[in-house]
Amino acid sequence: MRQLDFFPSPHPLTPPHSEEDVLNWLRLLRSRRVGISTFFRLLKEHGTAQAALVALPEVARAAGVDAYKICPLPVVEQELRAARYAGAEPIAFGSPAYPAALAEIPDPPPILWAVGDTALLARPKVAIVGARNASSLGLRMARRLAGELGQKGQVVISGLARGIDTAAHQAALETGTIAVLASGVDVIYPNENTVLGEEIGRAGLRLSEAPMGASPQARHFPARNRIVSGLSRAVIVVEAAIRSGSLITAKTALDQGRDVFAVPGHPFDARASGCNMLIRDGATLVRGTGDVIEALEAQPEAEVAAEAAQEPAPQPADETMRIPTQPEYRKPHETAALHDRILDRLGPSPLAEDQLIRDLARPAAEITPELVTLEIEGRIQRQPGGLVNRID
Repeated sequence: MRQLDFFPSPHPLTPPHSEEDVLNWLRLLRSRRVGISTFFRLLKEHGTAQAALVALPEVARAAGVDAYKICPLPVVEQELRAARYAGAEPIAFGSPAYPAALAEIPDPPPILWAVGDTALLARPKVAIVGARNASSLGLRMARRLAGELGQKGQVVISGLARGIDTAAHQAALETGTIAVLASGVDVIYPNENTVLGEEIGRAGLRLSEAPMGASPQARHFPARNRIVSGLSRAVIVVEAAIRSGSLITAKTALDQGRDVFAVPGHPFDARASGCNMLIRDGATLVRGTGDVIEALEAQPEAEVAAEAAQEPAPQPADETMRIPTQPEYRKPHETAALHDRILDRLGPSPLAEDQLIRDLARPAAEITPELVTLEIEGRIQRQPGGLVNRID
């Protein structure tokens, strides 16, 4: 569903068109305490990244942060050099190459680094995720699904992890696959997938929002997972334990309005417990590729046409871009204050998200996007079952 911008910016906003613009976007994005939500709010308020950088120290002072320093120019210049060396190109939010489906999620990456065939981003896409310690049957199922979906014209997306991810990428390498990394796009993780990652960079596409050269950290994986699901029409979970990154991806997919499919397994197999739970809760059961294709094609043509009519026409690169909708426009210092209130209510022990919202006595539509921002910034952690805790 297309998002509407209820709070239009007083300034026209455009994606970066020059190297200087890209550097300014990177400086703003890499500056301390500037998460995705803050990045877009600053662009809204000041019109350009350059103007936002000038204003940022004063904005920080208003939020109670003294002696604030923005990201130094040499840091992002080095990132740009590293990107060129790795053969990576930046894809900025609002540019023609930016994936339309990803632009519609509440927290789209302002810049993606890409190595490989960016034309894959314009094709239909399905994600396949699952357990790292997958069973032989799970691996066979992932290969079959990925290979057959690829033959049906679908680009297969996964996270380049060992197990199910690896099997899916390998089976779809010839037909089109995208690996979304939690590390820098030039850092292939795990090491055992170095050759596969390089092959994907040549025949498919590697993507990451992380800085060039960044090593993967635990807090990066939930953020990576939202890109996997955000790029996709649907997410297929082949094997997953109750507490696993694959279930986080499935939950994120549901929050983003994506279809979720799950392959059932034996009740005694812990690797199948997450999939069985998803099916119990309404995910589409998958016996084979036909179940996926049937569900994806089930939407009546009239509904597809109606949705297409509601979608905005593609904009030339020199037109202003739509920025992600926020439920309420707040100045950066007001957002910082709300983040402090949320963090004050959380501790190391998990708390139900709905209880947190009741404790704060604020609308869920106001709190939920900020939880996403805090999670991406590595300040909180979401867990299965709608629980959330603070990371100290």
